[in-house]
Amino acid sequence: MDPLVAAIDQGTSSTRFLVFNAKTAELISQHQVEINQSFPKEGWVEEDPKEIMQSVYECMERTCEKLYQLNIDVSNIKAVGVTNQRETTLVWDKETGEPLYNAIVWLDLRTQSTVERLISKAPGKNKNHLKHKTGLPISTYFSAVKLRWLLDNVDEVQQAVLSERAMFGTVDSWIIWCLTGGRSGGVHCTDVSNASRTMLFNIHTMNWDPELCRYFDVPMEILPKVRSSSEIYGFMVSSANLRVFSVCLGDQSAALVGQMCLKEGQAKNTYGTGCFLLRNTGTKPVMSDHGLLTTVAYKMGKEESACYALEGSVAIAGAVVRWLKDNMGIVKSSSEIETLAAAAGSSYGCYFVPAFSGLYAPYWEPSARGIICGLTQFTNRNHLAFAALEAVCFQTREILDAMNLDSGVPLTQLKVDGGMTSNRLLMQLQADILCMPVARPTMAETTALGAAMAAGAAEGVDVWDLSVDHLPHVMREKYEPQINSDESEYRFARWKKAVQKAMNWETTEPCCNNGAFINL
Repeated sequence: MDPLVAAIDQGTSSTRFLVFNAKTAELISQHQVEINQSFPKEGWVEEDPKEIMQSVYECMERTCEKLYQLNIDVSNIKAVGVTNQRETTLVWDKETGEPLYNAIVWLDLRTQSTVERLISKAPGKNKNHLKHKTGLPISTYFSAVKLRWLLDNVDEVQQAVLSERAMFGTVDSWIIWCLTGGRSGGVHCTDVSNASRTMLFNIHTMNWDPELCRYFDVPMEILPKVRSSSEIYGFMVSSANLRVFSVCLGDQSAALVGQMCLKEGQAKNTYGTGCFLLRNTGTKPVMSDHGLLTTVAYKMGKEESACYALEGSVAIAGAVVRWLKDNMGIVKSSSEIETLAAAAGSSYGCYFVPAFSGLYAPYWEPSARGIICGLTQFTNRNHLAFAALEAVCFQTREILDAMNLDSGVPLTQLKVDGGMTSNRLLMQLQADILCMPVARPTMAETTALGAAMAAGAAEGVDVWDLSVDHLPHVMREKYEPQINSDESEYRFARWKKAVQKAMNWETTEPCCNNGAFINL
């Protein structure tokens, strides 16, 4: 039997464990468990760290059962990689192993006032004050402000820091620490791709930065050790057969690898809870002048150079479908939205800006809120479904335009992946709105594949060759534009008009004692 490599893919809405053939990249088996999100207050988004770990254990056990049924020996799995929702922030007690608060999810907005306070003390009140070190604007999106909120507002976190029991990490750190022993010697680490999303990490020196930590008043001793994206971190204590941990990659970096975008200039767009367009810029970071992020894509080994990416991040993509299902009852399942939208064939002038968590790239405007406009008595749920799918495509168009301006070399085709890409209408809409072909791999699990590739390539594992000549061939389904560019530009311009209406909607000035807000 060819060697196998596994990946834990812990996303915002679900956890999966997937096993791949290291020679052919074929997906052998997998299991998936959905993750609950809680919304304790408006703009707050949390997940239970214990539920996250339980879902990891369940996915691993079920997948191994499926392998046994296929007469495949689990000991053929030579390494396990982790890929994770980035920026989601946890603090736990290293002595008890207990989380000290729920995980604050990346798109949570509770830190808006923290962000405003931090920006107000920056020279010129410039939200890009730290960008020269971090590649990031000061935003609710990143981990440092969530950690600052926990330190300011949760007594258990404050006490654990004072008594030197606190550990901070993103989801990758939590999973690796738990699976490598937890309070009995668990490995407290992260990789460069996740560290670069905290605002505490210098993307040039590849280290936690004392000046940044002072700016956010974060104690450095609670931070995990930063490792490369492809090396042996440790060994699992929960299983005799699944042993070697050899990689962790933030989910968008993993998708970049899984899409084989290992050369400078190659790009991919992932459609998950949010939407993330990354372009490989090679070994030199490129700073954006058009609202994009500069991030560490990966570092494939201790002695290898880091590779960087320009990133356009959109907070709400697949989450808009979940909202239509769970909050509004407009669809009964995520797959139904394609049927409804196809029945409409057009939004008939209805435009949807799903700024539920403010607007990310290219605006970085936390005061924006969701808006639906252009409604008439003719508008029905089919048109709303169509407008929701169009909104995902328009947001991608905005970040693609910014990326073309920053790079100076326009993309001629967009590689796509993620759960939403199974929606054929969405993919056709995307090609129409971009006026360029969209290429979807027939094996859509590129995030997990990227983590598996990096895990298998780690020194000491050496069952996957990441050299260009040995990358597996990926079959792709291509969608060509079917409308003329004038119609595409007209629709995009109308949507941009709707975006302006969504701006500056919310402030942090309370109007009365019940915590409501006024628009100033």
